[in-house]
Amino acid sequence: MTPPQPLPVPPPVDPATAAAEATAAILHDTLHSPRRGVVVDSPPGAGKSTLVVRAARELAAAGRRLMIVAQTNAQVDDLVLRLAAKDPELPVGRLHSSEPGAFDPALADLPAVRTSAKIADLTALDVVVSTAAKWAYTKVEEPWRHAIVDEAYQMRSDALLSVAGLFERALFVGDPGQLDPFSVVGADQWAGLSYDPSASAVATLLAHNPDLPQHRLPVSWRLPASAAPLVSGAFYPYTPFRSGTGPGDRRLAFGVRGDGSAVDRVLDEAAESGWGLLELPARHTPRTDPEAVRAVAGVVRRLLDRGGAATSELPQTSSGGTPMHRPEPLTAARIAVGTAHRDQAAAVRAALAGLGVTGVTVDTANRLQGREFDVTVVLHPLSGRPDATAFHLETGRLCVLASRHRHACIVVCRAGVTELLDEHPATEPVQLGVTVKFPDGWEANHAVLAHLAEHRVAWRP
Repeated sequence: MTPPQPLPVPPPVDPATAAAEATAAILHDTLHSPRRGVVVDSPPGAGKSTLVVRAARELAAAGRRLMIVAQTNAQVDDLVLRLAAKDPELPVGRLHSSEPGAFDPALADLPAVRTSAKIADLTALDVVVSTAAKWAYTKVEEPWRHAIVDEAYQMRSDALLSVAGLFERALFVGDPGQLDPFSVVGADQWAGLSYDPSASAVATLLAHNPDLPQHRLPVSWRLPASAAPLVSGAFYPYTPFRSGTGPGDRRLAFGVRGDGSAVDRVLDEAAESGWGLLELPARHTPRTDPEAVRAVAGVVRRLLDRGGAATSELPQTSSGGTPMHRPEPLTAARIAVGTAHRDQAAAVRAALAGLGVTGVTVDTANRLQGREFDVTVVLHPLSGRPDATAFHLETGRLCVLASRHRHACIVVCRAGVTELLDEHPATEPVQLGVTVKFPDGWEANHAVLAHLAEHRVAWRP
């Protein structure tokens, strides 16, 4: 009897092909699915905005007028600018509030873009874009046939309910690993209910419509090959993704040799491996830990002083028209500092100003969502803390901080966080009907810290 022959192993699909196939399936369901919604999960840097722009253009080309819902004015302006760049002749409306400076002045220079605080001025246009808050106070005689909801996991379900009557079908695009929607009031009385107003729009949508088509983007074009495996494994275990680049496709180098200090050694480690952990001695500290703030500022100062240069897979065109992979200077605009709290960010800004550093983005994880930089410096949310609260353990917060970079991420943290996690088990009440997030903050932090331990440099003041 002839033994069964093993099935042939299909060749691995390259990232560009995998992303193109996923996008084609998403657009097909958006245009042709009989269901009222399509959900797309996206990892960091997978091209959510690119997908939204392409879907908007395809719907408009098919003669289907649509509205686009974003969560902030900055996101709305960015989408309008992207649409105008891709299709300068596409009529786009920017619905805004009546307050002065309600939209980016750059929109006034785009001939196909019309801005107005009144929906009546824009309804005849192919595409109208605004925030969920503005759409909630908008009334129209007949609904749009299609809508696109951008950053849908940042949108609360009550906000979705407020705009649901404005459209017949919708494409929901978002990142499930980012921070949960923000609410200024407690919502424990609704926990576990399918109509919990504090839940994300996507969670509530799928609770009532579990058979909606669901897709995911499989490739991150932002995260390098050194970062995608960690971020995917720690924060997206059930929807894994990979980097669009391979080892060696991106390089970070310095023009000035290191001086042997802990700061320079962690910079060299990050340039070599993509990760660096500058570990301060274990100690309980105030939230604006002065020593940690000085360490963060010192890392940024040395990043600039050492003349960093980043080489990516994206070629620049030479004067003769030949594609070249030329190093680009690591400027202050391409560096970000991420913190958990606004007072920490303010302390870092003051420390940087004292060192003569300007132009570096310093902000909280909430405000860094959706943004991209060459190098990020992160003050770990649990550094120096005596306890592990739900706020500091929120998985999305650490995910945002660890996934903003194209080349390297340097984490500044006091020793002892691993022991802190083990000493403070979860005390949050278990509520029936509430989907347990996985991984939780303990697992995600342990996974990230275990990886960072391989790239640790001890700080000795």
